[in-house]
Amino acid sequence: MVEGGVKWILNRDPSRLEYYMAAPALQQSSFLLANLKVDSTTKPFLQRCQELVKVIDDYPAKELHLIFPWLVESVFGSLDGVIVGWNLRFLQARSNEYNIVMDFLDPSGPMMKLVYKLQAEEYKYEIPVSFLPGPVKASIQEGVLPDCPLFHNKLQFPLSGLQTLSLALNPFEYYMFMFASSLITPKNYPLGQHVSSSDNAYFVLVDTYLKYFLPTEGSVPPSPFADNRGSVSPSAPRAPSVPFAGYGIHSTSLLKRHISHQPSVTADPAAQEIWRSEALLQVFVEMWLHHYSLEMYQKLQSPQVKLALLHYRLSMSSMPCQPLTPPGSGTLDTYQVLLPFHPLPPGLLEETFTPTEEHVLVVRLLVKHLHAFSCSLKPEQVSSSPSAHSHASPLEEFKRVVVQRFVQQKLYVFLQHCFGHWPLDASFRAVLETWLSYIQPWRYTGENTNPQTDQNKGVPEKWGLFVQENLLMYTKLFQGFLNRVVRIDLVNVKNALMVFRVAKVFAQPNLSEMIQKGEQLFLEPEHVLHHRQHRVFLTPSHGGSFLSARQSVVTDRVFRVKSHVYGLEGQDCQYKQMFGTELRGAVLKLIQIIAQARQTAKRISDQSAEVAANNSFMSWFGMGSPDLNYTFNGGEVDDTGECVKKTHEFLERSLDYLCQIFRLNAGQLSQLMATLSSGQDDGNSRQLPDCVQGENGLILTDLGRMQIINGLRRFEIEYQGDPELQPIRSYENAVLVRLFFKISSLVNERFGGHMEALCSRPDFLGRLGRHYLASPEAMADGRQRSPETWRTVERNRRPRLSLRALASYRTLLMLLLLYLFGVLFSFGPMSSTLLILTGGFLYGLFITLFGDKLKSQ
Repeated sequence: MVEGGVKWILNRDPSRLEYYMAAPALQQSSFLLANLKVDSTTKPFLQRCQELVKVIDDYPAKELHLIFPWLVESVFGSLDGVIVGWNLRFLQARSNEYNIVMDFLDPSGPMMKLVYKLQAEEYKYEIPVSFLPGPVKASIQEGVLPDCPLFHNKLQFPLSGLQTLSLALNPFEYYMFMFASSLITPKNYPLGQHVSSSDNAYFVLVDTYLKYFLPTEGSVPPSPFADNRGSVSPSAPRAPSVPFAGYGIHSTSLLKRHISHQPSVTADPAAQEIWRSEALLQVFVEMWLHHYSLEMYQKLQSPQVKLALLHYRLSMSSMPCQPLTPPGSGTLDTYQVLLPFHPLPPGLLEETFTPTEEHVLVVRLLVKHLHAFSCSLKPEQVSSSPSAHSHASPLEEFKRVVVQRFVQQKLYVFLQHCFGHWPLDASFRAVLETWLSYIQPWRYTGENTNPQTDQNKGVPEKWGLFVQENLLMYTKLFQGFLNRVVRIDLVNVKNALMVFRVAKVFAQPNLSEMIQKGEQLFLEPEHVLHHRQHRVFLTPSHGGSFLSARQSVVTDRVFRVKSHVYGLEGQDCQYKQMFGTELRGAVLKLIQIIAQARQTAKRISDQSAEVAANNSFMSWFGMGSPDLNYTFNGGEVDDTGECVKKTHEFLERSLDYLCQIFRLNAGQLSQLMATLSSGQDDGNSRQLPDCVQGENGLILTDLGRMQIINGLRRFEIEYQGDPELQPIRSYENAVLVRLFFKISSLVNERFGGHMEALCSRPDFLGRLGRHYLASPEAMADGRQRSPETWRTVERNRRPRLSLRALASYRTLLMLLLLYLFGVLFSFGPMSSTLLILTGGFLYGLFITLFGDKLKSQ
């Protein structure tokens, strides 16, 4: 077969004969790989793909096995980021290669055909543990097996130690691992490329794979290849002594009873195919959601251990007469120590992983599809008795538990990490929408409903169990959102929109009642549980299974809510009620900040309208507002006009929604507004922010920062350097500014001493000289300024000639009008110039004589 491969290569390109003759050291089995590597650098993209399709069709798995790792790496890039691959994240639909790539990587395309061809022969491919997410790598480095079936029975132990550990994955797992990791692997992309997450090839492929392997209608299409026993071989069978941990609190594989304990020849075809759906989801969740900081790792290092202890304690209270297995078996076997303990390597998780906006958007796509996948469960499967589940197809059982089993825990940790580490800017909208998508599964039921009608109708009662079993997703993350929103600029329309989105979601009818019910269940005293002898909570060590309701007799929602909270936060968590006194005070503070930002937005809108009315056509000549030093810190540049109006509307509706959620009546809201109005007036906006005096000047307090962020107070920002060197304004002629500066500099350099002597005289001439030669900044007194060096102050106070005012379009226009006025009276240019200079001198003389009296009046 190898010789046939060489002949096929030479028939395509006889010129390659000399190449193969000159390479005797190459093994014959690597000829195909060497030829493809050469083609990848010399032939056009379309031709390469066509030849790859022919190779996949013509060659057996034995030879394709050698090119598979190279081909996957050349498509998705290398794990270390050195090889970029096909740039799927930058490949847009308008690109010429887009359709070629999509056809080649389609779930039923040539690349997946190659995967299935190799899968039938049970080949394995290694992934170094060093390229796994930080928490997974840390767990393995410490000798503890992670709680994910993807890592079970796949670790390869070399003789050189833990640093070279690797995972042996089957072709399908390896392909999906490389595909998922390409999203988070930093790569050196060419400059000038920008990611568009909505229509790039990677985003579309994720959506395509999810719809194919997790279908909302029908079943997963079967593999086109089968092994000698008549079925596709899944991953290696798991040892009976090591149960399949699943995710969260579960410890039995969905497929264990279908695959692991049945001969392949008699296995249900549907059960044989669903393993791909499970493997795909495991890879996506582990690679995209299993990222958090060192402190989070230390907090959640062994959540299974804490949860098993909780199960043991609850079992003690509910089954006192039954023999119990001590904690240390069952789910604890999942975290058995595989190797001698090794301390966490220094610096392993010190660098906090910060997801990109594109990463979060892909996670949101995953969440939305999983909700749609779960909601597509047949109604008879949802409402039937436990015994009916024994006849349910594996795909239907998968739908029933997929969200709670596979996603809940790691998504919660992922979102909590993002809430605590994401920058305080509008890009947080991606994280926010991912969170809101998860806590609203009723939006993805497939029913065609009017959003406005659905908003008024409220949350159906059947979703109460979901809310209670995901209580922290609603309450703890809402508290995290409050901590962020009080530190951002709510006058910015993008930030105001985020507050509006959250308030609108939580204001849906019935939702707050469901959350309160979940909190009541969690806070129910534990001594009450000891009297519930009829309720049984079986752990796997007692013969129980978390696979389906037919094997579990857990009917008490108290146990479910407590298991959820303790499993995610640990048994030592200090739970804060969403509708408790402490959080209610934080919400009242937020309402005050929103009201203040709303007033600021209204003031900006009024000022913008006034400025727009004043700055008409004459503004081109500098006749508009000259106060260019005035800047407002309450909003960004685009927060004017329509944006400010939208900000006011978003904040207004947010106030209404928050009052609905926390049941604030009109009287309480009016009292808050009255308190706000009494402590703030129009003059307050011109006062300095709250500061304390430090060694190097004023230092902002937390209150002062909040005042600046929300535009309540501000520092007067104005230029305090050399007036002659300030930037050229839009109402000035740049050529004249530079020309007059050179003239003024020559005069000041030559006659500077005479000017200082004149201005230092105490008589009338000294006062007149100071009027013409001293800058206004030097004459100002009593104003608070930013700190500046004495050298700068003294330089600005020296008397000097300044001709910059003559470069202003306003001054030039006035001079032109005066010359035209002189022409009407038959004055020549010289006469008009003399009259203008005389008028200017008389005006200065008048100000010198009577200026002090006018100021005092």
